[in-house]
Amino acid sequence: MNRIDGFVVDPTQITYIGHDLSRPECIIAERDGTLWIADNRGSITHIEAQSGIQRLIGPNEGVPNGIAMTARGDFVVADIGAGNIYQIDRSGDKKIILDSLDGKRLGAVNFVYLDEKDRLWVAVSTVTEPRSDALVSVIPDGYILLIDEQGTRRVADGLRFTNEIRIDSRGEFLYVAETTAGGITRFRVAADGSLDEREKFGPMPFFEGAMVDGIAFDVDGNLWVTEVTRNQIVVLKPDGTALTVFDDPAGTTIDFPTSVTFGGDDLQTVYVGSLKMSRIATFRSPVAGVPMRHWQKGTERTD
Repeated sequence: MNRIDGFVVDPTQITYIGHDLSRPECIIAERDGTLWIADNRGSITHIEAQSGIQRLIGPNEGVPNGIAMTARGDFVVADIGAGNIYQIDRSGDKKIILDSLDGKRLGAVNFVYLDEKDRLWVAVSTVTEPRSDALVSVIPDGYILLIDEQGTRRVADGLRFTNEIRIDSRGEFLYVAETTAGGITRFRVAADGSLDEREKFGPMPFFEGAMVDGIAFDVDGNLWVTEVTRNQIVVLKPDGTALTVFDDPAGTTIDFPTSVTFGGDDLQTVYVGSLKMSRIATFRSPVAGVPMRHWQKGTERTD
């Protein structure tokens, strides 16, 4: 039996962390409980584990969206507004990594993901401007970039508003949330990082009009997915079976959930990012999340 079977999030058990956050779309959790949260007032808000003290870092420019932590303890940020990728350290020093490819603007850079081989995967939702046009109708012009020792290259095209990316624990498949398709697509990952054998994983769409956003794996191989029109969290079991563990159409407790991050000492605390809330919702999971790269290797901090 899968430990997720029968589980539903009890709304009365949801608690909140942080205050006055702006568009806290993506969250990084460290082992000691420290949180780093994308924040539209700058780049990232740091919330200390014990004191809860907040500190905003980075200049107030662009629209920080997805974030990833490097081995040095710095951050890579996808700026969906400016259409670039930048690195920022804990003091707020910022450096653009990439803002064009083959002489063209990147488009709406949504998410960045560092895998176990230190390869940087980049989800570009659309090249349509304004990007909102690609949300009101299905425009399959999203793509995935891979940045590694071989350089920068496209590895997937024709995606429907590309959103969060994850690779499974075996390194076999890359999973991507296709927002306007309303479901999850996966590709087989070759040794050189190329992607093929594209297929849907689970229902596509979850339901008519569904729009998915963030994804994360737990240690049982379940893929947790946020859905924004009904404020749902759906768990896809390894066989693709979908279980809705949270549903709040009115947005009473969680409004516009965009990401799921596992943290806490046992990795069973779930933090939920959002585009509309000013704080982070959190609840307990019966299954631990897969430890992110910075949990497994630790970080060599520069501060």
